[in-house]
Amino acid sequence: MPGNLLNVVLVLIIVGVLLWLINRFIPMAYPIKTILNVVVVIAVIIWLLKAFGLFHGF
Repeated sequence: MPGNLLNVVLVLIIVGVLLWLINRFIPMAYPIKTILNVVVVIAVIIWLLKAFGLFHGF
C-alpha cells in the first residue's frame, strides 16, 4: 500500500504542476480555461476513485 500511495501522490503533484503551467503560460479565453480545469479535476477524481477501488464504472 505505501508504494501505491506514493504513486498517487506523485501523479497528483505532476497533474497539478502541469495544470498550473498550462493556466499560467498558455494564453486562452477564460471559459476555455475553466472547462479545461473542470475536466481535469473530474478525470483526477474518477482516477482516484478507481485507484482506491471505490468506482467500478466504465
